[in-house]
Amino acid sequence: MKAPKNRRVYVIGYGAATPLGSTFESSWERAARGEAGFRKVTRCHVQSACDVVGEIPDWDPRTLDFADEKEIYNWNADFVILTMAVCQEAIRRSGLEINAETGPRTACLIGSALNGSDAYRVAMENYLNHGPLKISPYLLPNLCANLPSGKAGMLFGFTGPVFSPEGACASGNHAVGIGARMIRDGDVDFVLAGGVDTCIIPEIIHGFENMNATIKIKPGDRAYDDPTKASRPFSVDRKGFVLSEGAGVLVLAADETIKRFGLTPKAEVLGIGWNSDAHHFTRPNRDTIVQCIRMALEDAELGPRDIQYVNAHGTSTPKGDITEIECLKEVFGAHLEKMPVSSNKSQIGHTLGGAAAIEAALAIEGMQRGIILPTVNHIPDPEIGCVDLVPNEARRQAHEIILSNAFGFGGTNCCAVFRGV
Repeated sequence: MKAPKNRRVYVIGYGAATPLGSTFESSWERAARGEAGFRKVTRCHVQSACDVVGEIPDWDPRTLDFADEKEIYNWNADFVILTMAVCQEAIRRSGLEINAETGPRTACLIGSALNGSDAYRVAMENYLNHGPLKISPYLLPNLCANLPSGKAGMLFGFTGPVFSPEGACASGNHAVGIGARMIRDGDVDFVLAGGVDTCIIPEIIHGFENMNATIKIKPGDRAYDDPTKASRPFSVDRKGFVLSEGAGVLVLAADETIKRFGLTPKAEVLGIGWNSDAHHFTRPNRDTIVQCIRMALEDAELGPRDIQYVNAHGTSTPKGDITEIECLKEVFGAHLEKMPVSSNKSQIGHTLGGAAAIEAALAIEGMQRGIILPTVNHIPDPEIGCVDLVPNEARRQAHEIILSNAFGFGGTNCCAVFRGV
């Protein structure tokens, strides 16, 4: 194998669709105002105390310039067209022109936790009610994890590698890590790296409910009359995460191509740490998470005191949140008391495969603007202690080196370090 080129890797743009907005711009505006994007489920009908979710507001594929009725009908796994739309926004915001020169040097790595579950649900309903001939011939492509990346390539004309890093809720960070190494080694010049999930269907809602992962909102809970208060990472009354849909895509580029094509870097990918727990399929393992964070710092050639902000995984589960804080205390020691930590999931919920990429994009935009997004709905938990969780309101604070954490089912961990430019 040829020797790596050891090129530096930068983020030049990003796109997102979240429960706060169908574009990155609209999501950022509401996030900076300290809003949360939760409501009673409208995508489907459920009889459940877990009926508060994060849905992308005003999401209508018919408003897209590339999606006609036939396209929408055939590609009824929503993660396909949603990925295409977010890739379009990310490319536009990056300034990258996909042409005969850049297209063959552009890859697309979009991870997903649940893939085309919604398309499979439609197929089963058709099978049970109308027979086998009514199952769509597009069903199997709609279930393929790489199809969102592949369809984006067909739309925009890039022909580099397209595949889906399957790292559950850490998929977006895995995509960034793999993409950064592909660029570093010289395999490609540009990568669309991210994650997506469109999971608001009854089976998924009830599945998370039955494993006690999502919040059950009953009379007396502060979210009972105000669903926006349902997600409360690190809060004393956290009861589980809010299931959300969403997608995030970062555009990565090699250092010399930025200069060559007149692009503007927003952040540098400094380091990636990744490992697995070998512990339990949902419960986090403190020892391996600590190791993962330290691996990211080592890859970035930084020490704990160099990190100025942590974008936490922070799902709002009782066990997960306290474990993450314990891990941060072990890695950062007394420095943690001076370093802000916040969770975007307090505002957008848990977008599963989309989470890490969305959160990285929000954190990088925060570095650009000198703003740290808050942990909303926060009521202090004495067990967590003196940690600056940026409670309830965004904060103006210059910062240029951040750690972004992501952990997923199956015990998969991936942490990324970015430096603002």
